[in-house]
Amino acid sequence: MYEKNDRRARAERTDRPERREQKAREDKRRPRPVTDSAADGIIEGRNAVIEALRAGTNIDKILIARGETDAALGHIASTAREKGIVVVDADRRKLDNMSQTHSHQGVIAIAAIREYASVDDILAAAREKGEQPLVVVCDELSDPHNLGAVIRTAECAGAHGIIIPKRRSAGLTAIVAKTSAGAVSHVPVARVPNLTACLKELKEQGLWVFGSAAGGNVNLYDADLKGPAAIVIGSEGSGMSRLVAENCDFTVSIPMKGKLNSLNASAAAAILLYEAVRQRS
Repeated sequence: MYEKNDRRARAERTDRPERREQKAREDKRRPRPVTDSAADGIIEGRNAVIEALRAGTNIDKILIARGETDAALGHIASTAREKGIVVVDADRRKLDNMSQTHSHQGVIAIAAIREYASVDDILAAAREKGEQPLVVVCDELSDPHNLGAVIRTAECAGAHGIIIPKRRSAGLTAIVAKTSAGAVSHVPVARVPNLTACLKELKEQGLWVFGSAAGGNVNLYDADLKGPAAIVIGSEGSGMSRLVAENCDFTVSIPMKGKLNSLNASAAAAILLYEAVRQRS
């Protein structure tokens, strides 16, 4: 009887408004567990980001809260741009959702999980193997899961490298690495400031550029992928950008027999890459 009353009294004390408010404050201060959806390469807070820049950490991009005019954030932005790092204005709610510490102070840096290669590195890898270059160019793939899947397929198909743009594209984050099942450690990935200029450079190096498009002028099975080739995969929503499409030697369409007229970007990349594998073998 007394024991039951004691339990009831403790429950009533716990349920008081001031106790509930105190518990809420404690829960807010307590760090949230890191989930699989969180990128492991996140660096939060002004001092942490400044130190990462000073130490030469390989940073993929820096997000700064939109509308902030703080001198420290301005210093971070200018230093990052001098180092060629992409700086993006982001909504504060996005930073809040990304934050694991709840004290991002208006800035989050996303560190790349490995160094980027150069286009020359990719072409050199093909020469060292004595093979015709096979390169995948991703035109603004923003979904890291799609990019990871493309990298995984490229590694399995024996492609010599991936090329992505600096802006409006997923980078080599921890999510990409996980989705690629480790393939990101074996396939060189180059990041270039201008895809159109890069395609022109690849043409000068003797590569033929094949763009994937629903209304392409060449059926996939009629395309000659045995020679030096760059396969361009467009973005998830709108496909290849106009300038990129105009700089393709051929636009290739995948035969569609069902009621839908398009494939996921990573699925399209797999089909084109393995047609190249079939022809080359």
